[in-house]
Amino acid sequence: MSALPILMYHGLHRETSSRGRFDPVYSVHPEMFARQLDWLVQQGHRAPLLEDALSGSGDARDVIITFDDGDVSNVEIALPLLLERGLRAEFFVTTDFIGQCGMLAPDDIRRLAAHGMGIGSHGRTHAFLSDLDTTDLMAELDDSRCRLQAICGRPIDSLALPGGRGGERELNAAQRLGYRHLLGSVPGPNRRRRGDAWLQRLPVTRTLSLDDFAALVHWRGLPARWMQARHAALALPKRVLGNDGYQRLRERLL
Repeated sequence: MSALPILMYHGLHRETSSRGRFDPVYSVHPEMFARQLDWLVQQGHRAPLLEDALSGSGDARDVIITFDDGDVSNVEIALPLLLERGLRAEFFVTTDFIGQCGMLAPDDIRRLAAHGMGIGSHGRTHAFLSDLDTTDLMAELDDSRCRLQAICGRPIDSLALPGGRGGERELNAAQRLGYRHLLGSVPGPNRRRRGDAWLQRLPVTRTLSLDDFAALVHWRGLPARWMQARHAALALPKRVLGNDGYQRLRERLL
């Protein structure tokens, strides 16, 4: 089976004062995002929706573009750049963020959907699902799905793990609620796609060079090995500190 690179973006911001919620790690400069899209097109890659890529109509050149959280830059900056190049993306929205300062409004989500973009859940509150008891876990996933369905007027069957925290329990819960496409944040090329595992994704960060971006998409060389090593190295402090402790440490360091 051919690889299926899934790129993970968040917001697109020129500087800290840009509209939206700037993150020093994950806020990609809009000009770099445009260059990355141009490179994909020049290399002959397609950017379909998950449903198409995972069905029989998939292609070896497919690259999935995803955005997490629901930053307003998704509709103000990402959407025009995608449409100009004939590309599509999946937007995973945290529903309690809808309408907050710097985040997507309901009309923005409808606009994304009307232009053929995918809409998926990123949880209701962005709580780490692995920290929730079963009742709260089911409510977190179901409330988010139902609200997005009411906004879009169409089924919501894809989920991206908030913070990448979740395992078999969370996957099974999501599947019971009707989610079919389940995305984590473990880096990898998705050469083996199984229904009992989270799809791998490739985080695109602010400092990532275009050469390193290309190496990640093709999953080769030092950038791919470094990304895997970094993810493995961070697993230990996450286990030792717990999700809340690790998140507080990250915020202090940034």
